[in-house]
Amino acid sequence: MNTRLFDAAVKASEKAHCPYSGFHVGAALLTADGEIFTGCNVENASYSMTVCAERIAIFKAVSEGKSDFSAIAVAGSADGDFSRNCTPCGACLQVMSEFCGSGFKIILAEGEYHLSDFLPVSFNKENLK
Repeated sequence: MNTRLFDAAVKASEKAHCPYSGFHVGAALLTADGEIFTGCNVENASYSMTVCAERIAIFKAVSEGKSDFSAIAVAGSADGDFSRNCTPCGACLQVMSEFCGSGFKIILAEGEYHLSDFLPVSFNKENLK
């Protein structure tokens, strides 16, 4: 497991705005050229307006002109124990499928996976042709 990337995700979770759930999530996205973009969950009283850490990290990177991603680490906890997996939600997986290939690595507390492990069949730009 890429512990440096996972540690960056844990650190990013410290900035989470989660007054409703109390569940801190951080993400650290690794670009192909070695740059790391982080994100944290940002909750909103209008729950559907909440944005996940993974999407924030990806959108930050894309807004800075990056488009080639190698891996993302995701860490989440309500009690400071980041030893259990915090898997990306369906919306985040869909965003990953837009910007990353099926071999894109997802690093969680209990191991390393690929996007295709969580989203074996996805709706993507190829479906729009």
